Amino acid sequence: MNAPLVSVLMTSYNREKYIAEAIESVLASTYNNFELIIVDDGSKDSTVEIAKKYAQKDSRVLVHINEKNLGDYPNRNKAASHAKGKYLKYVDADDLIYPWGLELLVSMMEQFPDAGFGLCSLAQDDNRIFPFQLSPKEAYLYHYTGPGLFHKAPLSSIIRRDVFYEAGQFAPIRMAGDFEMWHRLSQKYFVVLMPQGIVWYRKHGEQEMNSFKKYIQTYEEVKVKYLTSASCPLDQEIRSSLVRKQNTSSIKKIAKKLLGR
Repeated sequence: MNAPLVSVLMTSYNREKYIAEAIESVLASTYNNFELIIVDDGSKDSTVEIAKKYAQKDSRVLVHINEKNLGDYPNRNKAASHAKGKYLKYVDADDLIYPWGLELLVSMMEQFPDAGFGLCSLAQDDNRIFPFQLSPKEAYLYHYTGPGLFHKAPLSSIIRRDVFYEAGQFAPIRMAGDFEMWHRLSQKYFVVLMPQGIVWYRKHGEQEMNSFKKYIQTYEEVKVKYLTSASCPLDQEIRSSLVRKQNTSSIKKIAKKLLGR
């Protein structure tokens, strides 16, 4: 198997409780060709000190500190700006990746050289075994008429670095930058779907996701924007039907998926 460099990107802000475990999960990877880039967004606790201790012991760990607080998605873009790898793999400072995670992600992406990105942590597909590739039209249908796809968090993604920049990086849309990004990428690039058991998303009371209800309108706006876009890969009849269905039931559906992402 090819072993291209993977840039593991870890953004942090006041994560002293969790960052050591997150870093150790990356360092325990069976896949060795990676760099771990930690970009701190102005933590007021001991997050940076903990990260630097790992950097002193392992040359693959690189720590950067922002001069000012950028916020979630701008900081993700900042982390990517330091990357040198073929692939970008986000692992937040409060999440974990299993030891086999990087190896499986790279192996599955390398099977589909035309794909621009991959999304994992998906429920079993009754008709196909993972991994499999979807075209732009198939990806939109999978999300809007199937089990759903674009609700996955950055933790569940692996992105080709060249594609990340061709697409324009994450938009600074609070709480919905990933949701918007998967819509945008899937208009142009093939996506590889991957199973569960690769990463572990931690749930705790300090997450902004706990107040997601006030941002639910943003998700609806993103959906309408991309369904009405000239670049939407779906047929006009399907697009029009989906736009008409943006109502309370769809909001409840989004909320349920986001809480389990």
